[in-house]
Amino acid sequence: MRYLLLHPPMWRPEAVAPALETSQVEARTVRQAKDLAVTDDRPTVFLLDAESRSAFPVDVMRSFVDAGGAIVALGRNGETDVPEGLPTEFLSGFLTQPTSPRRLLVAIRAGFREAAARAETARARGEAAQRAREIGELTRIGVALGTERDIKILLELILTQSRRITQSDAGSLYLVETNANGDRRLRFRLAQTYSKPEAPFVEHTIPVDRGSLAGYCAVTGDPLVIDDAYFLPPDVEYTINRSFDERYGYRTKSMLVIPMKDHKDEIIGVLQLINRKRNFDAILSAPVDVDRQVVPYSKRTVELVTALAGQAAVAIENSRLYEDIEKLFEGFVLAAVHAIEQRDPTTYGHSGRVAGMTVGLAEIVDRTGDGPYRDITFTREQLKEIRYAALLHDFGKVGVREQVLIKAKKLYPSDLGLVRHRHAFIRRTAEREFWRKRAEYLESNDKKGYHSFVAELEAAHTQELAELDRFLEIVLQANEPSILPDGSFDELKAWSKRNYLAFDGATEPFLSPDEMRYLTIRKGSLDDAERHEIENHVTHTYQFLQRIPWTRELQQIPLIAYSHHEKMDGRGYPRRVTGEAIPIQTRMMTISDIYDALTAQDRPYKRAVSIDRALDILTTEVKEGQLDQDLFRLFIEGKVFQRQVEDAAQP
Repeated sequence: MRYLLLHPPMWRPEAVAPALETSQVEARTVRQAKDLAVTDDRPTVFLLDAESRSAFPVDVMRSFVDAGGAIVALGRNGETDVPEGLPTEFLSGFLTQPTSPRRLLVAIRAGFREAAARAETARARGEAAQRAREIGELTRIGVALGTERDIKILLELILTQSRRITQSDAGSLYLVETNANGDRRLRFRLAQTYSKPEAPFVEHTIPVDRGSLAGYCAVTGDPLVIDDAYFLPPDVEYTINRSFDERYGYRTKSMLVIPMKDHKDEIIGVLQLINRKRNFDAILSAPVDVDRQVVPYSKRTVELVTALAGQAAVAIENSRLYEDIEKLFEGFVLAAVHAIEQRDPTTYGHSGRVAGMTVGLAEIVDRTGDGPYRDITFTREQLKEIRYAALLHDFGKVGVREQVLIKAKKLYPSDLGLVRHRHAFIRRTAEREFWRKRAEYLESNDKKGYHSFVAELEAAHTQELAELDRFLEIVLQANEPSILPDGSFDELKAWSKRNYLAFDGATEPFLSPDEMRYLTIRKGSLDDAERHEIENHVTHTYQFLQRIPWTRELQQIPLIAYSHHEKMDGRGYPRRVTGEAIPIQTRMMTISDIYDALTAQDRPYKRAVSIDRALDILTTEVKEGQLDQDLFRLFIEGKVFQRQVEDAAQP
């Protein structure tokens, strides 16, 4: 170890020169207070004589001692103690005058020992602080990696943080892929080059073999530390690809290639760092910059990046697992929607269109800068929650009888078929009676007056058949779902009071009480009981969705879906809640749901209305206080309804 002895210009070290010359000590004169400093990490002693005290203020001496130096002070003749103004806590020794060379040498050596101890303490303290910072940094990075679920953002974060903690100019990241045949390849997923930000990135794959740096690491599981990539040892199996350097005028020098291993010690990727720099912000624009800035990767950087690579591997695996779970759940949701639409093909695509418009409206609400919803924001997870709630809002229809669910007319097809058969039977009976009466007349009267009789009989028979056909016509008209004015069912009621003779000779009405109950429905195609059954799909949806163990981010899905038929004025169902009791997500869905129901082309029980007519109907409901006025305004201004048109236009 070499030592440094500092002294002011007033002091002459001749007395200890022989001893200093035979030791590892360099003597240096300090002429100004600003030059008093510990340099080169050598144990340093400042020999301060009495004449120079005023030239070195207390704060300068304090800084020198705090940096690990030691001070030996010489007293004036007659001074037996440390004088005032010279703090004893700064001094390693104080020599009274006159003093012998031996005493002076002993004091200097004691000062060197103290300086060495202080330097070691400072070095240890600095290393401990550096380790603490590194551990804190790794912990912070680990937390960030553990909370990020988007794989693209996660990979960016991994590479950026790896470059930052190693002060690397560039880096790349590869992930292992396995195809259906079990063959593995490395996919080049990400690259960053601080000095060449304009360089484009092209994703591609390379073999998992020993021919490339990344492939070698993926095969062996061992890190590679390369001081100069252009001068590899002749016996190595791998080579460096210089195409990037040649194309963009770059110089790859020091490299660190680390395999990323998950918790099962399986390699899932490779992290490659390039050109560790003295100054992280330096730009390597020319070879001289590389020579001046680039340094090899140290053992400590290898340890840090290895630890980070382990955290990164686990984070990537967790992200992939989360992505797989999301895909699984997405498949379940789409299968559930498909199941609904299989039971009710007339509403095919309705749930998807409502989900698209609702999410679109939520994005507009999120961006709006004025109005009552200017402070409302939706995270990515909340938008996903809205989408799933909208996709599943009608799932409860699986609990509704299919014949009710797809009922397009007032009478069920089987009931209408029975009326048609009844009409045909009564008509056939009338025809049989017509021919029976003709035959009986001939049998009783021969041909006397036959022509006039037949003429009258045919006229009566024609009128009867016309009346019977009118009966079927009235039934078919009444069977169409519509809103009819008062008195429109009078003719139908008259027919219900008429009777005919059945097969067994019993007298039966033309229309049964149940048939009359359905045919006299004034609005739509459902009676009160059927409408209640349909409306219960909301409750079925809620009960079904509550049984799913949603994550914390998606736990509001059941409630959002539950309220999509509620109205702001309390006239909705099933709970008849009002205003703020309806979640904003649901209020957005309600607008989208009604709009799609009005404009859908595939509803057999009603004709689709035009976009303008649908918006007019929604406007009326807004004025009546049934829909959220501000959300509907954003729905119109943002032209959210065009999403339905665009989605329908896509193949």
